[in-house]
Formats: sequence, C-alpha cells, structure tokens
Amino acid sequence: MPQQIILLDLEKPREKIIEHDIHWLCNSFGLSTGRDTENISTKIMLDLLNQMAANEERISSEMIAQNLDVNISRVNHHIRNLIKSGILYRKKRALYIRGGSMKSAIQEMRKDSQRIFDELEAIAEEVDKEMGLKNR
Repeated sequence: MPQQIILLDLEKPREKIIEHDIHWLCNSFGLSTGRDTENISTKIMLDLLNQMAANEERISSEMIAQNLDVNISRVNHHIRNLIKSGILYRKKRALYIRGGSMKSAIQEMRKDSQRIFDELEAIAEEVDKEMGLKNR
C-alpha cells in the first residue's frame, strides 16, 4: 500500500492537555484538517490510546465506533488514513499503534520518510547525470 506522509509545521499547544497534544499531532500529519470537521481522527487516536492504557487485549474499529458513537464506515475511513500515514497498522481485525507508542510510531515514520527521500535523491541524481546537469 502506498504511504503518504504529510508534515505541517504547526504551533505546538501552549498548555499541556493530552487531548490538545493528540489533536496537534494529528493536525501536524494532516489527518484532522480539511473535511474532518469533527476531528474524528483525533478522537480515534485518543480512544485507541485510552484502550491501550487500559490494557485492552484486542482493539477493533467496531469497538472504537461504539465508544465514539460514530458510524463504523466513518471510523474505518479515518482508520484507513491513519494506516496509510504509518501511525497505525491492522493485524487481522485488531488495530495497533505502530511500535506500541506514539513516539515509536513517529520514529518509524521518520525512518520511512528518510527511505523515501533517499530513493528520490538517487533517482534525481540519475536524472541529473543523464541530462548533463551538475550539482554545485
């Protein structure tokens, strides 16, 4: 599945409030902006983190939809975006935060973006060489 990593340089929350921090993280990855006027992505992440903290064995999109009182298709739409971004992954029907924590997920996404940039740079170098363009 293609991965899309969006990075927005947004001002960090001024107060230390967990919901604001999660909302800022989701916004910084472009997950809670645009059409997500109800901040469903943020609510999904908060619910998932709460369930993880409560040591839930298996967290499903159905459980999240029930907890948030949101239609399952809307929840699945946002979960697909969270998976596509690299924050979450699905194993069978269970959902997990990549690496088991938000920090680990972001570290893994950083590695993903570095790999993508390395591949882009290698092809760009070949294009420059083929076209006779020189770097400074």
